[in-house]
Amino acid sequence: MAPAKNVRAISQEAFEGLVRENMDDLGMDPEEALQDAIETLTLQGVDLSGIVKCIPGVSSLKDDPVIQSLDKVKEITSKLRDQDYEPSTTGFNGEDLDEIAKYFDKLSDLCSSPGSGNASIAARNGGVELVCSICSKIRAGCERPLVSALTAMASFLYGVQTTETFRKIGGPKIMVDIITDNHQNVIILNSSFSVVAAAATGNELLKEAFMELKIDELLIQIMRAQSRGSIGSLYDAVRVLLTPDDNRVLASQVYGYARRFADIGIAVTLVDALREGLSSPSLVSASIALKAVAVNDEICRLIADNGGIDAVLCCIDDSGEQNNKVVAKAFCSLLSKLAGSDANKTAIVQNRGMDTLMKLASSFSDDPSVLQEIMPVICVLSLRSPGNAASAIEAGAGDFVIQAMEKFPAAHQMQRQACFMIRNLVVRNPENRIILLNNGIERLIRRAKESHESCKDAATDALRDLGLDNYNS
Repeated sequence: MAPAKNVRAISQEAFEGLVRENMDDLGMDPEEALQDAIETLTLQGVDLSGIVKCIPGVSSLKDDPVIQSLDKVKEITSKLRDQDYEPSTTGFNGEDLDEIAKYFDKLSDLCSSPGSGNASIAARNGGVELVCSICSKIRAGCERPLVSALTAMASFLYGVQTTETFRKIGGPKIMVDIITDNHQNVIILNSSFSVVAAAATGNELLKEAFMELKIDELLIQIMRAQSRGSIGSLYDAVRVLLTPDDNRVLASQVYGYARRFADIGIAVTLVDALREGLSSPSLVSASIALKAVAVNDEICRLIADNGGIDAVLCCIDDSGEQNNKVVAKAFCSLLSKLAGSDANKTAIVQNRGMDTLMKLASSFSDDPSVLQEIMPVICVLSLRSPGNAASAIEAGAGDFVIQAMEKFPAAHQMQRQACFMIRNLVVRNPENRIILLNNGIERLIRRAKESHESCKDAATDALRDLGLDNYNS
């Protein structure tokens, strides 16, 4: 693992001391002194996250609402000391639990406010340690305070520093125990998997810790036991655990985890979740999770063999009929991943996949953000497959790409995807070159090349594969 970057830090006391010096030694008024301290330290590259921006003598750390809420929870729970909570314990009664829930709800609201820096303040002042301690004590029963604590914890975990704190104090084991003890409670499970997803984001060591605790086995048990789509955060946890997003790591282990997930049946269970269609509130999350599992040809074929292609094409068809572009884009992306398997290419085309894509293109003909997701699917289906390229033209892909490029000249990402798609349609199909050239594709590609820097290489390659001599001009 690569070493973390050195970041200059400052204590709360040192920050307040600088503000006080600005007022006492330089004669600044309080607000000016505070702003000058912030600007000076920022220019010096000091990390001010988690610092309460208070003015000595006017306000203090204790006036901050995050600190106040944390202190209230600490006060309430101090009576527990190191004893485990039991519902019959008089020292931790229903009123105490309600108060804990109230303050954690307040913390969640404060820390979810964009740009507030409150999550940093909570983490810097022991929020992660506090909430982990409480969760380990009240995990059996007591739904409301536990859910409130878990929600607050998810909002505290926002970067490597906080997730490493979570890991070092045994957070993964606490979460796996909570999930195990509450495997029938959908509300607690949703909150728990939100914490798993937040904690494992960008942290390879936490992914490894969860996998060592066999969270994959817990996931499949819960997916099979609960109603499909009832625990949306479970799919988020799957996605995060299988995403190589820790830039400190040279070689992630997530591809091996994906194979483990497939081996125990998670891929097939995710296919079953897709069959609920647009009636499921977690449909898009399930599709993204399945895409994360589909890391190699074997798994892609496994998904197809268990009805995955039929389910995906059905959802794409429904998304067009119900004008749901979020579902349309997610499932085009998933279909593109599955089409990476040559065996699946044939199955998709045989299942009228080209016609389904053209129908979707017609439904979203005014939305380039959807059109640019359709093009990569056709591109992958046509790769090294002249038969599929011919089928695409027969289904109307040529007219589709010409109309899209003509209609949305400023949509640079779509224009680039169009150039990639054209290459695969014509590189092994001379007859397709004639069709597209006769319909004016050269002018559109050259316009994209001239208009968008991001299109230059793709457009040059498309012109070359169309057989044009002056493709480089």
